[in-house]
Amino acid sequence: MIDRVPTGIPGFDELCEGGLIKDRTYLLSGTSGTGKTNFAFQFLYSGITEYGENGIFVATEERPEQIRQNLSGFGWDLEALEDEGKLAIIDACSTKIGVPSQEQYVDVRPFDMRALLNQIIAIQDMSGAKRAVIDSSTSLGFHLQDPAKIRIELLKLSTTLEILGLTSFMTCETIDDTLYSRFGVENFVTEGTIMLYNRRYENVRVRSMEIFKMRGSDHSKGIHPYEITSSGIVIHPHEEVY
Repeated sequence: MIDRVPTGIPGFDELCEGGLIKDRTYLLSGTSGTGKTNFAFQFLYSGITEYGENGIFVATEERPEQIRQNLSGFGWDLEALEDEGKLAIIDACSTKIGVPSQEQYVDVRPFDMRALLNQIIAIQDMSGAKRAVIDSSTSLGFHLQDPAKIRIELLKLSTTLEILGLTSFMTCETIDDTLYSRFGVENFVTEGTIMLYNRRYENVRVRSMEIFKMRGSDHSKGIHPYEITSSGIVIHPHEEVY
């Protein structure tokens, strides 16, 4: 019997036999504007509020205050969850761009995988977190540059999250929606790849998603539309985009 982790994202779990496989790391890829951060954070938020599973979010692309502000439109009170010790947001952005941070958790160096993992381990010891998000793997890859190093470091990250008992997403920004990763290695170090699309059909853009790969699990092979609503992402599992 495979242990499943329900994502809490309406319509998604129906596409993969009830949810993600527990303690595995998944890649969430897509071009700009597809809602990768929204999707990944909804996985954390739902885990805390619906399933009692605390979460860790590593922000490498946006400052945490921007993330809180952007996601408040869904009616999510992230600060309350942080105050309760259920959600931890690591600021791995401010140091990189050279601005001060007032956050409780700050990655003090532009990029140091060991320091980042030590912080994740320490937070999990305190909170008992079961879910994590790295937003994004692309930012880490640009710092490393060499594809061989990127593969090794992301494999180290992915494997450590799994050993810690964290079911996780790593987001990945692509420049073309025919590509599944930015550096050509990210989807090899994760257990599954989920693609988000924002394609133009005549005069309208249609958001859709596809489970490209999910090791150890059957899953839908179709491309399904989704909406970003006032309360979060909703996937339509019984509809397909052709």
